[in-house]
Amino acid sequence: MSNYYSRREALKTLGLALGSALPLSVLAQDEYGQPLHLPAAQGPKTSKTITAITLGAGNRGNVYGNYSLAYADQLDIIGVAEPIEIRNERYAEAHNIKKKNRFTTWEHVFERPKFADAIIITTPDDLHYGPCMKALEMGYDVLLEKPIAPTEQECRDILDLARKTGCIVAVCHVLRYAPYFEKLRELMHDGSIGQLISLQHFEPIQHVHMSHSFVRGNWHDSKATTPIILAKSCHDLDMMRWLVDSPCEEVHAFGDLAWFKAENAPEGSTERCIDGCAVEHECPYSAKRIYHEKRTWLHHFDLPEDPAQHGDAIMEYLRSSNYGRCVYRMENDQPDHYTMNLKFENGVTATFNMEAFTSYHGRRTRVMGSMGDIVGDMESFTYTDFRTGEQQHWSHSSDSHGGGDWRLVSDFLAAVDARDPNLLTSTIDASVESHLMGFEAEKSRLKA
Repeated sequence: MSNYYSRREALKTLGLALGSALPLSVLAQDEYGQPLHLPAAQGPKTSKTITAITLGAGNRGNVYGNYSLAYADQLDIIGVAEPIEIRNERYAEAHNIKKKNRFTTWEHVFERPKFADAIIITTPDDLHYGPCMKALEMGYDVLLEKPIAPTEQECRDILDLARKTGCIVAVCHVLRYAPYFEKLRELMHDGSIGQLISLQHFEPIQHVHMSHSFVRGNWHDSKATTPIILAKSCHDLDMMRWLVDSPCEEVHAFGDLAWFKAENAPEGSTERCIDGCAVEHECPYSAKRIYHEKRTWLHHFDLPEDPAQHGDAIMEYLRSSNYGRCVYRMENDQPDHYTMNLKFENGVTATFNMEAFTSYHGRRTRVMGSMGDIVGDMESFTYTDFRTGEQQHWSHSSDSHGGGDWRLVSDFLAAVDARDPNLLTSTIDASVESHLMGFEAEKSRLKA
């Protein structure tokens, strides 16, 4: 019996009390290796165990799927589709998935009659539309990783089919479920700051994160995947729309690829960081140092179980994959700085900045009202009341998504169980609206 299976069975035996008592989950990690926060202890949220099939057993598939290891009475993962064999095997072992329910690609799942309640779609961005449409056609409810789809028309198609079928579709805009943003929104609309006037929001990507994901990584080519404003920041656009609580009526955007291109390659650099690059030891984007020496940003590497073998496996990635290539010699086209100006129907104006060249992660937000302001960094904020001069400080221990990942899954399961999409903080209708803001931003940026 595997360790994963033993752990799952133990949790099922103990019920939800043990998992709910833990402030962090030891069963799942975010992309930075931080343990995920558990949903608040509130007892079972479903009247039955919801069964699901996961399409895509990579990082996000494990983040959402591992909810079932802590809350076995609410979610049971009974199937998986994943073309990378080692990921398929590990996921199947973790969830005790029967061999007949293990598939190579998402298409194979739908060759069978419907055999679960829901589909969890965590395939690459350009493979969201096909499986989502097929799942809705067959009557599955869907937990859909963001972005919804690479094009505006595909997003609208999914919305139309969800409405037609009545299936529950939850897009993984997890920031709406973060206690930080929930409290921020409360103060913005309960009179604490008077009339909401304007909003500034800033997403620092962090320079190594940018190089890993959007220069070397899966999202380096906007045409093959999704523009960075959606791939990275549809979270932020959705959250801003939710905070302001009014439709966006005008968008202007600026930004381009300024640094990660051939003309900025240092003299003496080579095609790969391990090819004798003369500046590798001082380059902040050295693949050798980031992956092999520091052993960071390895969540897209399928490493052996034995840690003693990790070094050799990482070096093979550096020799054969994009993760070992020079950041100045990639076929990347994603902007490394992005500015948006937004105007909402209620008169509120907002700015959004996404920046690659920072030493830190963590969204920053400034809210300006007629009677107060709020300044925060996703873990804490300070609210100042202009009328009294008093300040209040609020903080919340958090993971990289503000504690929203598993709270989203919890609400999705409750909505599926009750057949009520209104139990979701973010419905498919709201998610499509904020995606349209991103598509309009790209149109504006490319015209500038």
